Amino acid sequence: MRMSAFFRALRSSYQAEIDDLASDSEGKDVLRQRLLEKRGQISFLSQMMESAPEMVAVAFHGGFHFELPAVMEQLLTLESDEFPDWDSLADAVQLTPWAKDMAAVLLKQPQGDWFMTVAATLEYLYHRPSPHNHEGAHEEEHGEHGARGSSRHLDHGHDFDADDDHAHKNDQEHDEASADWLEGQGFDRKE
Repeated sequence: MRMSAFFRALRSSYQAEIDDLASDSEGKDVLRQRLLEKRGQISFLSQMMESAPEMVAVAFHGGFHFELPAVMEQLLTLESDEFPDWDSLADAVQLTPWAKDMAAVLLKQPQGDWFMTVAATLEYLYHRPSPHNHEGAHEEEHGEHGARGSSRHLDHGHDFDADDDHAHKNDQEHDEASADWLEGQGFDRKE
């Protein structure tokens, strides 16, 4: 699936932001501590929602659960002026309690809906398995920083080595739910 120029441009910036937060000058893992600091500054950071969304979006790292990956895949194809309302994504994206509190602050801003869609999509993209090498992506999650695997929610508990029939049925159910949502948002149904 193609990715919009908007998300192609932000993808590496978001990755770099997380990498910068991950370790200190001595190489110690300080991601959790630095994310907590960012989250405490969310009101101040809200000033950068439009100009540098990736710098604000990292505060939500680990705060999303993706229930309908096909919806997120569709969002990746949209340019920044084509996003649906944030509320319409409620079935596709769930927020952890702490992330809901932060989102409530940002959603009061004129560009809050837009920003939350950007933040969720960037986080999804960060955790998205490589379409070319699924096993390599799985190994990468548990590599250098460990953070990628700790907040991954894309596979909804599916063990990829588990019974293929069960996994296929669940994939079909998710695909059908995603297709229904997309059709409800005015997108053409892909069969």
